[in-house]
Amino acid sequence: MTTPSPQKMNSFEKAIEIGRPPTIVSLFPHSRALIVSGKFIDRAMLAKGKAIAMAANGRNQFVIEGALKAAQRANAAIIIEIAKSEGGTGAYCAVNYWNIARIVNDLCNQFQITVPVAIHADHYGIKGPADVDTARTEIPSMFDAGMTSIAIDASHLPDDQNLIASIALHPYIPQWAGYETEVGEIKGKIGLSTVEEALFLIQGLNSHDIFPDWIALNNGTTHGIEAGAEGIQVELTAKIHDALKPYHVSGAQHGTSGNSSERLRKIAALTRTTKANVATALQMLSWGLTVNDYGNAQLDETGNFIKLENEGVTEAVWKKMTAYAEAKGLKKGDYKKLNLPFENHLLAQPADIRNRMVRRVEDFAYTMMVDVFNCKDTADFAIQAILSAGTCDPGPKATRIEAPGDWTLDKIKTRASAMGGGKGPAGNVDD
Repeated sequence: MTTPSPQKMNSFEKAIEIGRPPTIVSLFPHSRALIVSGKFIDRAMLAKGKAIAMAANGRNQFVIEGALKAAQRANAAIIIEIAKSEGGTGAYCAVNYWNIARIVNDLCNQFQITVPVAIHADHYGIKGPADVDTARTEIPSMFDAGMTSIAIDASHLPDDQNLIASIALHPYIPQWAGYETEVGEIKGKIGLSTVEEALFLIQGLNSHDIFPDWIALNNGTTHGIEAGAEGIQVELTAKIHDALKPYHVSGAQHGTSGNSSERLRKIAALTRTTKANVATALQMLSWGLTVNDYGNAQLDETGNFIKLENEGVTEAVWKKMTAYAEAKGLKKGDYKKLNLPFENHLLAQPADIRNRMVRRVEDFAYTMMVDVFNCKDTADFAIQAILSAGTCDPGPKATRIEAPGDWTLDKIKTRASAMGGGKGPAGNVDD
């Protein structure tokens, strides 16, 4: 790694002093990890322009280490995240909402990672009133544990309930934290988000002095290893982002796996997207599977994953993983459920094996950051934003322009009923 200049080190030292949220300072008082609000990551991408931050889903420690090392190589601000299905109370990963900050902090200090890092609770799903009640305790506990950004995902619900739940839970999110909202379940080309739906959510939030940093859409993508025939709808995304321009909300792109580098470059160039989730591809890379440009693990003629010899996990561990999957009847898209039962098997491997797992993630993530997401050197923009703010909170990008009286509970329900339905069947909203 290149030795930073004295001026750059002075900026970093000042950013460490003023840029870390109070919870991070309390948890890690002597840390050299620049863990910051997700707001600063968004600001950095906007400052560079046509740049997207990688939001790497840290399903295992090797993915987190590889993504952090790639960001350091690229001098790129980064988001490390975990979704509710991956790391909530019913998690299928050992990395979770309550330990991910400690893992990131330790790795940043161990490997002298100096780029700004946000830690994001992705897809914190709300599927009904019971989830809202649970969230009132759970969300604060996650921020107590070091989260610096969150996505409240009530997109499963009808539009009025999505908005109402988002309003109800906003007081539990620290003012300084990054905040993502979502409209339209992630389910491919069925039930695509509309301008009307997106405006309804953002305008309703705005009237209540809630100003999201990001909005996620169903813009034609899927989650997991599946590649849709159409993939991300770039024109639709741009159209919705343009309509939301007065509210200064950036886009969050979910489900990048299954979309080519070319399409993702268009998302960076033609939309207001500043955050893109990368999950399944990084998991598969760490295991040593062949992954194509779409981020999809490849299958051989018998329908099995192609495990590269001398890459990723040992052949013995991979044999155990596939045998377990077969015994449990796991489909290829459900191999993600191997993360929890095999976490300790992966950590117990020799150092050279663990290192090669990390390298595959690092090399892939670095190429994506530099050649696809255009986020090289955005660490400098994030640090400058911290120095300009003089605090851990840069404040909101937007101001209230909607009249609160137009968005009472009754009027929210009336407005939603006038929009109609057409959302189609339930989608894959979890990770």
